[in-house]
Amino acid sequence: MPLIRYTLRQLEAFVAVAEQRSFAGAAQRMGMTAQAVSQLVAELEAILEFRLFERTTRRVALSSAGHHFLGPAETVLRHVQAADSAASDVRNRAAGIVRIGAPQVLAATAIPAAVRAFQALRPRVVVRVKDLPVDQLVDAVLGGDVDLAVGPDRPVGEGVARESLFDSRWVLWCAPTHPLARRKQLRWTDLRGHALVAAGRDHERSVSQMHLNAPEHARVEPVDIVDNISTALGIAAQGLAATLAPAYVAVMARPLGLVMRRVVGPETVRTVCLYRPAARTLSPAAEGFALHVSQWLPAWPTLEA
Repeated sequence: MPLIRYTLRQLEAFVAVAEQRSFAGAAQRMGMTAQAVSQLVAELEAILEFRLFERTTRRVALSSAGHHFLGPAETVLRHVQAADSAASDVRNRAAGIVRIGAPQVLAATAIPAAVRAFQALRPRVVVRVKDLPVDQLVDAVLGGDVDLAVGPDRPVGEGVARESLFDSRWVLWCAPTHPLARRKQLRWTDLRGHALVAAGRDHERSVSQMHLNAPEHARVEPVDIVDNISTALGIAAQGLAATLAPAYVAVMARPLGLVMRRVVGPETVRTVCLYRPAARTLSPAAEGFALHVSQWLPAWPTLEA
């Protein structure tokens, strides 16, 4: 079939006149002169080869053929307007689905809070949060399982870009009745002889890296390793052990009654980063959420502490 020769502007003029029952009213709505609207309708009638209106000096009414054509014309314009709205959403990063990965604490606290703030501005963007172990964050971004990831600093290759968001001290969390809670500040040697529980292999490796060059008598090894930080905090809350974790876990630790103590000599800081694909282009919605996270999340530790 040959391509349809009439234009959207001609259809818009026809529908406007039909709704207003007046060329003058249609012209006002379209921001044109009545003569220009009349010309558009005349051009459309010439293409269709039938009259759309019965015109008299006193009234404008749809012809029988015009009645039949009005419904399809209105449908075309609705679809065009929907397409234009969708294009606007894409341009303004206002619609789409974003998948973001984060370890348990961030996935349960900071990321949902960031999503809520973002959706207040972009309500048609759907953000799906996936909780991941720290050592899987980079691979999830590289493999396309998630669009973005947020979590502690990890090594990345050429396929993933890393952006620093905020720093958080690595500290000791323990019950107020724990012997170590009596001191305001601790050294690594003070932890010797006390039961420590680590959450995940990343935490175990982090503890080892903190005092890699320390003498044998100053080294600290966890007595148990659990999968989730919530489990480690629960054990610590019962006074069964203490745990080492970033200070930002305060949002989960403090409701359990745990107290935080700095560990120095040396003090270790973890950097929380945003991970994104380096070679793959993000969708406009994901790009918009990445920008939001990079601006919003650095203030979160202050807000939540």
